[in-house]
Order: sequence, then C-alpha cells, then structure tokens
Amino acid sequence: MKNFLIESALLTHGLVSLKDEFMEQFWPKDLDNIAWVDGGQIRTGSIAEYLSFRRSHEKLLRIDSASLSSALSEGCSGGLTASGTMAACLLQGLSLAVTCGMGGIGNIRGAEFSADLTALSRLPVALIATSPKDMLDIPATINWLAEHGVKVLGYGSSFCDGFIFPGAKTELAGCMERGAERPLLPGELLLNAISKECRLQDTDFLRQGIEAGKAAVKKGEYFHPAVNGAIDSLSKGQSAMIQLRSLIDNALLAERCC
Repeated sequence: MKNFLIESALLTHGLVSLKDEFMEQFWPKDLDNIAWVDGGQIRTGSIAEYLSFRRSHEKLLRIDSASLSSALSEGCSGGLTASGTMAACLLQGLSLAVTCGMGGIGNIRGAEFSADLTALSRLPVALIATSPKDMLDIPATINWLAEHGVKVLGYGSSFCDGFIFPGAKTELAGCMERGAERPLLPGELLLNAISKECRLQDTDFLRQGIEAGKAAVKKGEYFHPAVNGAIDSLSKGQSAMIQLRSLIDNALLAERCC
C-alpha cells in the first residue's frame, strides 16, 4: 500500500474522449492506489479495477470532503474529488493526496468556492495538484489559501501561471526544487505545472467550455465535468490527454515525496 491516494473524479467524469482500453495501457501498472467510493465503501486499486467499477455503474456521484460522510452512510458510489480524496486519506491514516486540476474560488454558479480549499486549510493532509482550474480566479484562490495557513509551493517554479491554458503569473510561497523532493507537511500544497508547450493555446475553447458548464448547472448537472467535456470535444481530445498525463505525473511526483 502506497502512502498516498489518487483522486478519481477526473477518471470518472472528465476524460470523455479516452477509451478504457487506452487508459489501462497508458496508466503505469504500479500506480495502484486510485481511490473511489463503491456502495458506501472507500476502495483503492489499479486503473483496471477502477475502470471495471466505472463500467458497472450507469451513474456515479462526484464526492467531495463535504459529502463523503453521507455518501458512505447512504451506500453511494462515485469518484472522489481532491478534497474527497484528502478526507479518504484521513480515514485511512495517510497524509498525502494527488489530484490534477483542483477547485478554488470563482464567480460562476457551481464553481464559487470549492471544498478543496476548506480541506486544505482544515485537514492534516497535504495535496499535490497541477493548478487551480483555468475558469477560476487563480490569484484569489492562492491568496485565500495563504491567508488560511496553507503553504503553496511550486515544483521547480515559484509561481503558478494557469492549468491547461496559459495564464498570468501568480507568486507562490516558495519552490520545491527538482531533485530535492521531500515529504510534504500537513497544510502544504505542491503545484506541478504542465509545461507551456503542452498547453492548449486557443482560449476561446475555455470560454465555450464555461458556457457549457453554466448550461449544465441550469439542468442540475455538474459544472466541471461539463466544462471538461466541451473543451475535450473542441480540442479533439487534446485536453483529456493533457490532464491524464498530468495526473500521472503528479502521482509519480508523490512517490518521490514519500
């Protein structure tokens, strides 16, 4: 058993264009600590085990730290967000969670304030992420975390400049140099950015994705998966591939930080 858990919300709802067979082949075999909720039980396993679970359910919830307790008691099934994975870590005696794009502060209904922020400021679990998502107010998110006792570090960089699209630079509290990895402490967030040359450049994709997310919220559906699905379609699968690679990169970084 590894000393960290990998979120499953992205694998549950976010990678629309990627086939199960491809993901199973692409995912490193030894990363067998993906976490999800199955019938009110926290499960961990390999990508093959996770995908088998996903295929066996027609509808899966998106479970964060605020909804995990009720999901467990009510026998629900779903993927764990970053904060949900942090809460699952706490229940399993682990101190590190891994995600890709994390939540934050936004001005869009359905994405105003993420449980990821509350979890980081309150739970004794560290997080490795890529960045707050592009549709959010990244400077406000970083500032909120700093004001609430979370130390935000960059991996090989001391600033955050966007997620899968390029963005403005936001200064971080510090930098973890490459080759100088160490265990993360509770209250630390490590951002492992996607290289600029690998990001999407057409920011109109983001605008259209946000509109799709707003439409989804009006129908009672999840905001972030709708945004992801629209950008995935507009980029002809590039955004899904970028995020899958980034999630894996973050998990491999977690191995070096344990």
